[in-house]
Amino acid sequence: MSTTSTLYFRDSRRTNIETTHRINDQIRVTPVRVVNQNGEMLGVIPTREAIAVAVESGLDLVEVAPNVRPPVCRIMDYGKFKYEQKKKTAKNTKQHQIQIKEIRLRPKTGEHDIDFKTKRARDFLEGKDKVKLHIMFKGRENAHHDLGRDILNAIIQQLEDIAKIEKAPSMEGGKSMTAILTPKA
Repeated sequence: MSTTSTLYFRDSRRTNIETTHRINDQIRVTPVRVVNQNGEMLGVIPTREAIAVAVESGLDLVEVAPNVRPPVCRIMDYGKFKYEQKKKTAKNTKQHQIQIKEIRLRPKTGEHDIDFKTKRARDFLEGKDKVKLHIMFKGRENAHHDLGRDILNAIIQQLEDIAKIEKAPSMEGGKSMTAILTPKA
């Protein structure tokens, strides 16, 4: 009874082996058309001979076109081939996810600090992220919303070469003013 479970385990492991391409002993059809590692056609030869040629050169025999008769097999380093395929698909699927980066200011923020925050906003916009400019008002600062609007308009003017306004400066709630900038395409 334990031998059947062991055989089942071996069979389940065998099915986890690569299923996209048949390699070496997994190729059941004979004869096969063989292309060597340099891209030169070796011709139609029996599968056993093709595997022997591949093993002799220290490489694998990989079935690349199984639907044609006879199937086309290539002699190549299969591990390297799979690595390059995986690297290529990872490169193609990796795309920049746009984030909203927030820059917080106050109406009494100094000129140097505003320049520094503007530089950070420029970096974010060049990295294809959106920037939310946020000015918070506390206490008596609420009476001077015009100062906050002037700061936001100055920053927007400095960034107009690489950014466009998605949301113009406006009050949110009673204590903050925001503007949202997006990178120009």
